[in-house]
Amino acid sequence: MALAARRDAAEPILLDATDGGVLRLTMNRAAARNALSEGLMAALIAALDRARDDRECRVVVIAAAGPAFCAGHDLRELRGDRSRETYERVFARCSELMLRIVQLPKPVIAEVHGVATAAGCQLVASCDLAIAAEEARFATPGVNIGLFCSTPMVALTRNVGRKAAMEMLLTGELIDAARAREIGLINRAVPADELRAAVDALAGQIAGKSAMTVAIGKEAFYRQAELDLAAAYRYASEVMTRNMLAQDAAEGIDAFIEKRKPVWRDA
Repeated sequence: MALAARRDAAEPILLDATDGGVLRLTMNRAAARNALSEGLMAALIAALDRARDDRECRVVVIAAAGPAFCAGHDLRELRGDRSRETYERVFARCSELMLRIVQLPKPVIAEVHGVATAAGCQLVASCDLAIAAEEARFATPGVNIGLFCSTPMVALTRNVGRKAAMEMLLTGELIDAARAREIGLINRAVPADELRAAVDALAGQIAGKSAMTVAIGKEAFYRQAELDLAAAYRYASEVMTRNMLAQDAAEGIDAFIEKRKPVWRDA
């Protein structure tokens, strides 16, 4: 047992691999159901920062090892130090991670093979896209232990309708992948043995686009959503003008007219 514990402790908590412009980040705390410890959150943030600066990286996939996707915050870690300073630091770090995903100029896809609860559900909701195995389950169960899922609520309510979100938050009950797809928490649910292929296909499709265009579009998507309708149109018009002046827009339009494949310069 001691040898196994030392072996587990020696394993990295986050694995990474790159293939065809797609960076796959695999949370590797299987024994802890990939709970978001301070160490794992820091590792994810650092990896996302590297992805931001890596011109070869065009899409990020967040996956997980073991039977669960992510069980939320590491409650044992939280109960180890009950000071206000610790709680403020942990929840601030979690918010930093979720913001990093949204602010990254490259799409982030959640590959959800198992249960995603509390901050794990928040992680799924924070990703730009999510594909789940049909067996995956989702919940914001904090209410069941006297800790309302207030920070997961932020991402959840920006992805699903208010009543569906409130039902999840007030009951803490698990919903299946079909229901998660129905309310907009995930993009699609697929058989477990098809999950990796479905994610790879989606990531590969996006990786083949102009990285500059995708970055402009992702930033605009989130910014316009926080504006009133008139302001959103003014902002989107400015973005379209800036986009039209880019080299890739000219190349893409010319390629369409000439019926050929565009050659992106990401500029």
